[in-house]
Amino acid sequence: MPHPFDAAIFIGRFQPPHSGHLAMVQHALDAAKRVIIVLGSAFQSRTPKNPFTWQERRDMLLAALPEADRARVQCIAMRDFYDDARWVQAVRNGVDGLLAQQANADAAARVALVGHFKDASSAYLAQFPNWELLNYPRQGGTDATVVREACFATPQYATTAELDRLQSILLEHVPAAVAQWLLQWRQDPNFVQLQQEWHMLKSYHQSWASAPYPPMFITVDALVQCQGHVLLVERGQMPGKGLYALPGGYLEPRDTLWQSCLRELREETSLDISDDTWRQALRTSRVFDHPDRSLRGRTVTHVFHFDLGYGALPKVLGADDAKAALWVPISELGDMPERFFDDHFFILDGMLQLTHEVPSKVLR
Repeated sequence: MPHPFDAAIFIGRFQPPHSGHLAMVQHALDAAKRVIIVLGSAFQSRTPKNPFTWQERRDMLLAALPEADRARVQCIAMRDFYDDARWVQAVRNGVDGLLAQQANADAAARVALVGHFKDASSAYLAQFPNWELLNYPRQGGTDATVVREACFATPQYATTAELDRLQSILLEHVPAAVAQWLLQWRQDPNFVQLQQEWHMLKSYHQSWASAPYPPMFITVDALVQCQGHVLLVERGQMPGKGLYALPGGYLEPRDTLWQSCLRELREETSLDISDDTWRQALRTSRVFDHPDRSLRGRTVTHVFHFDLGYGALPKVLGADDAKAALWVPISELGDMPERFFDDHFFILDGMLQLTHEVPSKVLR
């Protein structure tokens, strides 16, 4: 039976791939000669919302497909940019690059975008007018959030009854191959840390659950560069324990943004520099306010960018919430997005124009 399209695009986070995803992939396979799956939220640190790497999600997806279908599926790993226009362009570039590799590249490829308008998070489907949208109904009531919650809510040292219940929930929502992978994943050290962070965030959100409106948090961060290096801290507490971040914190009730920024800098890095020096070193400030930039809740941060020039790197020492403070060469930042907390890598990318950016990667 001939396929009406040359390629069908399916975009998602697949955290993890569930039965609804696989049903949508089947729709795509029915509609096109081949399917390109865009794995979003790639190249970043693990979180309870995005616990799986792009490699793990690719492997789970392919393991759940019949062997004959795998040959018709290609995957692209795609970063989040916290910038919709930039993300859309990166997706287009990645897909166009794959399409151009085909033997019939001279002919205009007939491309479909497979998806479902679930909620506001599905607005991206309208951002690709050159691809014909195949808006299929939602495939059952499966949601990846339910799967993640079940995994994290089950104790690490679960009883047989608790494991049986978890396995029953998994098999209700994900293919058998994915369920088996998830059960084995519970023994991974990454799972243990993510489960602890999940409990911490759950308790954190419950502390303000009775508020009339979800709170919005204001934070400050300092981007300090000197002699081709950037000042980072290693977080000493959850969430993001062990990850790199810009020095910063919450705005204090009686502080200005400027005062909070300098206070957090001194507290977390022990950097002893006068206020006048900071004023002279200030280059710019920017606001980062993407709704999904932090799992703690809606958090708007004000980033102050300082340049201390080309003198000797000042001595720093991690203190307060920071386990360590360190100077990292700017030339190395582009190769370490998975080491950063929240969107701090993207802040650095946006303000320093990193040159080693890897926006997407063809996986297969």
